[in-house]
Order: sequence, then structure tokens, then C-alpha cells
Amino acid sequence: MSSDYDIIVIGGGHAGAEAAWAAARLGARTALVSLSIDTVGQMSCNPAIGGVGKGQMVREIDALGGLMGLAADATGIQFRMLNASKGPAVHGPRCQSDRHAYARFIQQALQGCPNLTLIEGEATGLVIEAGHVKGVTISDVGPGSSESEIQNLKSEIVIITAGTFLNGLMHLGEETWAGGRIHEPAARTLSDSLREAGLTLDRLKTGTCPRVDAATINHDRCIRQDGDDPPQPFSFLNDRIDQEQIPCSLTATNEDIHDVVRENFHRAPLFSGQIQSVGPRYCPSFEAKIDRFPDKTSHQVFLEPEGRETHWVYCNGISTSLPRDVQKFMVNHIPGLEKAVILQYGYAIEYDFAQPTQVTATLETKTTRGLYLAGQMLGTTGYEEAGALGLVAAVNAIRSLRDDEPFILRRDQAYVGVMIDDLVTKGVTEPYRMFTSRAEHRLSLRADNADRRLTPLGREIGLVDDDRWAAFSAKAGAAEKARTLMHEVRLDGKSIWDLLRRPDVKLEQLISPQCGAPASLTGGDGAMVANLRRLADEHPRAIRSLAIDAAYAGYLEKQARQVSQLQDLDAKTIPHDLDYHAVTQLRHEAREKLGLIRPANFGQALRVSGITPADVTVLAIHLAAKQGQ
Repeated sequence: MSSDYDIIVIGGGHAGAEAAWAAARLGARTALVSLSIDTVGQMSCNPAIGGVGKGQMVREIDALGGLMGLAADATGIQFRMLNASKGPAVHGPRCQSDRHAYARFIQQALQGCPNLTLIEGEATGLVIEAGHVKGVTISDVGPGSSESEIQNLKSEIVIITAGTFLNGLMHLGEETWAGGRIHEPAARTLSDSLREAGLTLDRLKTGTCPRVDAATINHDRCIRQDGDDPPQPFSFLNDRIDQEQIPCSLTATNEDIHDVVRENFHRAPLFSGQIQSVGPRYCPSFEAKIDRFPDKTSHQVFLEPEGRETHWVYCNGISTSLPRDVQKFMVNHIPGLEKAVILQYGYAIEYDFAQPTQVTATLETKTTRGLYLAGQMLGTTGYEEAGALGLVAAVNAIRSLRDDEPFILRRDQAYVGVMIDDLVTKGVTEPYRMFTSRAEHRLSLRADNADRRLTPLGREIGLVDDDRWAAFSAKAGAAEKARTLMHEVRLDGKSIWDLLRRPDVKLEQLISPQCGAPASLTGGDGAMVANLRRLADEHPRAIRSLAIDAAYAGYLEKQARQVSQLQDLDAKTIPHDLDYHAVTQLRHEAREKLGLIRPANFGQALRVSGITPADVTVLAIHLAAKQGQ
């Protein structure tokens, strides 16, 4: 049996969902292959979307026409703006999600998407001819599979988003078993096919926390945590969140728990040698926290409901693979959880991934044409990182099919651009997680202005539909009118735009009738303030974002000059087939690293780990001499 598709996406996690959605909406005949259709879009770990750095990427996915922001808004049970007391560059929107409703939303969106076919099965291998992918083989999942149940799916493009399923090995105390997620099988043979395609695979580790029964929690011993009022949506298509918010609870571990964990280090897979690979440093297992911070007497534990219609509660902060008896002691000695019943123990999982230096900035592999990787396949961790990579991979795959220019976001354009540039130039030594500190242009890469930065690009590549474009255009028009008014209206001799640079001045103060100053205006200025107030009422998110631009105008202008200088380097391309070993003036380490990464331009070369400005200067002189021959 054979079928023909333009694009085949392997894996139904967050990267696969965004890739399939984008490819199908761009008109490609798309197949999404998953071990189980019922688990497409599932939240394997904590039931939450966003955070500091991550929330910015969700807004970027949404601004480009992706799914994640819409799903989060529709199924969120608590919304909070993290770092709200700090500057806007590090504000991080986050929502606690109903994990079952979130997966249903994604599945329904994909099932209703034209051009998209969902196929249940295991991708067992790639079909490659003359260095170009030609399709995949899949087999039925479950017992009793035979040769007759093998299918050949033909396609010139394959996007692999296998998550933790490639040779996944689960750990719970001394117990180990093959699996890609709890109660789900691992992908057994696809890794071999990837190696045959010339890719080098390594291993990484991640983990998850215990879940407990909500009915067995004593919330009187915990601190109640409510969300923001009003909650702020992720999607720029939504002006408000209407569904009722649900509180979470905060508690903490103690020294008794820490002592018992230390006494059982020898039984911890992380320390016993049972786990061989590296986990995420910034989201460590609980036993790693105890080992790394021996003087800390407690660690916070966030009790997060997994949904509106479930009694499962996620114990965020104690990710662990310790044995069951140790986990039970841990949980039942946390205030409020003394009688808590564990519904699912925490576990760790090791899995195969490909060093991201083996792909270009388009996420196409350097070894095989038409083969793209995204999500945890490239060493990332987190739903948000995965979703962004899936979307970019699909857009570039489509553009490759149509012989269009690749879609590459710069570091000054998006957190997504920062992430991809980091991955392809530096590789990973641990699961990659986005932080605002990774972005040198974070003041302009804010969560509030993602639509202004990226929706025009989304329209250009074809993902932003007419409804989203009309909504964006209305907000952009209102913001432009508001900008003009802010420059023209003067209070005490200064324009509103200039007054907003003062740290103690807010736009609401300047335009509110209750604040005095606007009330003293007459004639034209009074009418302009009234117009500005009307625009702020009709488009609050857009005008609030504009006011942030005014407040940081001096810094943004300085940053724009720095970006211009960097763009000059990015505009100077390097031939892909350059023989770096022939550049004898380069240091040996530089020849090795540049030959491995093969940067597309001088800016990317300078960002390769270990490459110095002197190396780039030598390279520039060499290329200039070659061009002058």
C-alpha cells in the first residue's frame, strides 16, 4: 500500500502539531503520523504554557499564525504574568492549563484542518535515495504486527518531531522499561534509520513530578495562589479570557524530606549510574536540587490542578525518579500532603536526539535533503520551544518545495530566532530551555509587541489568514494614530511621548479625566487627548505596548543602532562549500568548528562557540582574496 503526500510529520507532540497545522494551512498535502491519535497534543509534563522567555515564544507562535496561543486561551484555568513587578522586557505570560481540554483542542483543530490526514502507527524507517528523503515506512502499533501491515508513505519532505520516544527508556527507582511516555511505547527502530542517514545521535534525560489526588490535599496548610484579575490572553485574536479561573496552592519541602532523600542517593537512578545522560540544569530533579544546594532547608512545591474535571494535581517542583517508597515519604511529609494519595509517581526518561549543529537554520539536516528535525529531536526541552521549532520547520519545508527563499528569523526579530541561532551554532550539552537572558535584544523582543514584530511576516509566508490580518491591521492603525497624538499633545511644555520616559508616569495618568491634567486642556489638545483615550479603550493591548515603546525610546534607539551593525555581518554570506582546512591562517580549532557548523554568514560564524573576532577577520580576508582572483 502506498500513499503520496507533500509533507509527512512524524510525532504528534507540540512540535508535530504546529508543523502539521502550518504545513496543511499553507496548502501542502500533509500526513501526521503518531503512535496514538488520542495523545496528540498531550501535555506530558506540567500542565502549563508559557513563562519567562517561554511566554514570549508562545506569543510569537501566535503572531505567526500558530496554534499554541489559541489552545492556551481556550483551555487555561489560571493566567499569571510572571515578573510583573520588573521591567517589560522580562514579563512572562503563563497559564495553568486543563491538560485534557488542551489536547482535545489541538486534536479537533488538526482533525478539522483541510489538507491534513492523521495516521496512527509507528514510523519505523526512512526511505532515502541519493541523499534525498523519499518517504517513510510505518507499521501498525500494538501486538501482532506483521509484514503485511507495513505501509510505505511517499513524500519529498519528512519532519521528525519524535519528542522523547526515540529509544525512550523510563526510570522509576531501580525499575526500567522501554517507553516514550508513561503507559506508551517507545519508537523502536527509527533511530537506526536516522544513523543510516548520516546523523549522529546522543542521549538526553528529562523527568516529571508525582501527581496526587486533589481530594486528599489539606489546603488549609498551604498558601492559596490566585491568578491575575483580569487575566491576559496569549493570542492576539483574543481581548479577554472569559472562563472562570481556578486557584493553585503553594507549599514546600523540609529538612526531614531532604535527609531521607540524601540517605537514598544510592537508590537514585540519577546518581547510581543507571541514568547515563544529562538532564536540564534549570529544571533539575528534586534529588539534584538536594545534592546541588545542600544548605537550602526547603524548596517550593506548587500544587497545580490538571484540569476542571479531574482530581489529579501536579506537584510542580519535585520532579524525581526516586523509588516509590522514597517518593511516598517525600509527598506525605510536605505540609498539606500528609494524607495525599499518589496517583502517578514521578519518573525520568532517557531518549535519543540529534545535535542541532547537524541542521541548518531552516532546520533541514545537512546530511539528507528534505529531512527536517524539530522539538526535542534537536535537544530542546519544553512545549513552547518544541512548538516554535515545528512551525519554522514546516514553513521552511513548504518554501523549499516551492523554491522560495528560506524563512529565517534573526536574533533581533524573535526569541524563536535566538533559539534556532543558538542551537545551530553552539549545539547543546544539556536540554535547551529559553530564558530572556539568552536574547541580547530582549527589550525589543517583548511579549506585548510580538504581533507588531511577526504578524506581517506571518502574512507574507501565508499563515496569517484574513481575519487575523484584519484584526492586526485595525490595531496597527489605532497604534499609529495614538503615536501621532502622543507626540503632538503637550502637557506642561512636554509631549505625552516624552513624559512617558519618566519612571513614575503612566499613560493612564496622563489621559484619564480623573487625573486633572487632561481636564485642564481645552480646544484642540483636549480633543486629541479624548481621541487618545478612546483609542486606548478600544485597543488596550496595542496602546499599552506603544506606551512601553515611549518609556524606553532612548534604549530602543540605541539597540536599533546595534542591530544595524550586526545585520551588516549577517548580510555577508559564506559559501556553503568553503574548504576551511584550506584557510591555513585560521587556528586549527576554528577550522574544525567552522567546518562542522558551516555558518551561512559572518554573523553566524562569530556566534559559533569558540570562534573569535580575529578568526572572522582572517576568514573575511581569505574570501576577499579569493573573490579578487
